[in-house]
Amino acid sequence: MLVLFETPAGYAVFKLLDEKKLQQSDNLYEDFQTIESAKNVVKLQKFQKFEDTTEALSAATAAVEGKMSKSLKKVLKKLVAEEAHEKLAVADAKLGNCIKEKMELDCVYDSKVLELMRCIRSQISGLISGVPDRDMAAMELGLAHSLSRYKLKFSPDKVDTMIVQAVSLLDDLDKELNNYIMRCREWYGWHFPELGKIITDNLAYVRTVELMGTRDNAKNIDLSDVLPEEVEEKVKEAAEISMGTEISQEDIFNINHLCEQIVEIQEYRQQLYEYLKHRMVAVAPNLTILVGELVGARLISHAGSLLNLAKHPASTVQILGAEKALFKALKTKHDTPKYGLIYHASLVGQAGTKMKGKVSRMLAAKAALACRVDALGEETNTDLGMEHRAKLESRIRQLESGNITRISGTAKQSAKFDRHETKSEVVEYKAAADVTMPKKRTFGEEEGEADKPAAKKIKVEDVLAESEEKDKKKKKKKDKKEAAEAVEVKVEEAEVKMEVEAETPKKKKKKKDKDGEADTSVAAADTTADVTADTSAIEGEEKKKKKKKKKDKDGEEA
Repeated sequence: MLVLFETPAGYAVFKLLDEKKLQQSDNLYEDFQTIESAKNVVKLQKFQKFEDTTEALSAATAAVEGKMSKSLKKVLKKLVAEEAHEKLAVADAKLGNCIKEKMELDCVYDSKVLELMRCIRSQISGLISGVPDRDMAAMELGLAHSLSRYKLKFSPDKVDTMIVQAVSLLDDLDKELNNYIMRCREWYGWHFPELGKIITDNLAYVRTVELMGTRDNAKNIDLSDVLPEEVEEKVKEAAEISMGTEISQEDIFNINHLCEQIVEIQEYRQQLYEYLKHRMVAVAPNLTILVGELVGARLISHAGSLLNLAKHPASTVQILGAEKALFKALKTKHDTPKYGLIYHASLVGQAGTKMKGKVSRMLAAKAALACRVDALGEETNTDLGMEHRAKLESRIRQLESGNITRISGTAKQSAKFDRHETKSEVVEYKAAADVTMPKKRTFGEEEGEADKPAAKKIKVEDVLAESEEKDKKKKKKKDKKEAAEAVEVKVEEAEVKMEVEAETPKKKKKKKDKDGEADTSVAAADTTADVTADTSAIEGEEKKKKKKKKKDKDGEEA
């Protein structure tokens, strides 16, 4: 068996003298305690030295990527010509597969081979002749520095650092622009205060001040390139009646210089934004489609790199940038924030106020998937981002309209967004449920349907009408009772009068007594007649009331 060993000086091929010792890998280090014992186990077959550092660097990078370098191909071609039947032990499985495909050599890679490589490395200076220890150490150090520089030069993380620096500079430029524009407005406002109210756009204000200078020059200067005609006329009218103070030419010179700086910074900001936009499309296309260039760049900047952002779960991506609010809410036991930097995405801005939390959660889930595809995927197409964005937009429309949709194939249907309406049905007591005798079923009815009593449904209007009729009947009964009580009171008063007259002493004769009895009988008859007349009058009034109520009902029905 042959052993391929890679060193900073070149490729070495050893021949394993006793393959049985490889099977006893646990005690293999005992055979490599000295150089003499190591030479009894392995023997140097061939050593291909690198010509310079560039060749060593290309061989090292090829080995790291699991590929064959040109110098390795030369060594293996000679081996195939000499000993094609031998197996080759390698330290990397990917390199072994590559050699097997191209050179048709059987390669061996396992834990026993790795143990053998460790033992050879411990005695490499004695096993390889012609390379002093000093030279080997210098080669190791030079190759290490070259390899680290190469990795830094072609690292994909370096592109992320460009995005992080660009978006940080963009935020700094915005802050400085705001400060400069505020200073320019305040400074020139002492000379021409009315101009700040007429021109609201900051860049147009700065360019107007730069062209106009003092307000006295407003009549003679053409501002059509900067302002529309209506605003230009207002500026010229306000310049004639302005209440600002007079300033010197030196002051105007300094204000103009500040205006030039503001215009230059604004142009550079626009250029930097275009650079960031193209860089984001190249590095994270799917994330850019979902959340936009600025929000995606700020997420990458906050996480440190695209790979770090891809490692975050969707719940962390959702609140990234709101750490202070999160920890404050956890400390005070209040509600945690629903969104962080992702709030500025266009999809969250389109949603309603009540739906923003839900939309930010859905967008964070899709953005986490997009980050992983951009960071770890081999392809650079934007199909995933376009598909996820279309799904999110349709989902937002469904949530706002309130339609019933299935979230997934196995999930339950979402709740209905019904309007709250009062139902005009009242269910009464099921009297048929008290019947214990079974009911005969007709043909076509099910067994359960025949036994179920039908519940009566009455409208609320009918119930109200019945309650009104009951109230009217109660009032009529009360009126009749009161009339009857009044009649009884009158009869009792008449009886009391008769008793009082009967108790008076008998001063007259019997004839007179007879006449008195006749008179009393006549008086009693008169009182009874009066009472009956009163009762008949009351009953007549009640009949009239009933006729009026019937007429009113007929009129309402008509």
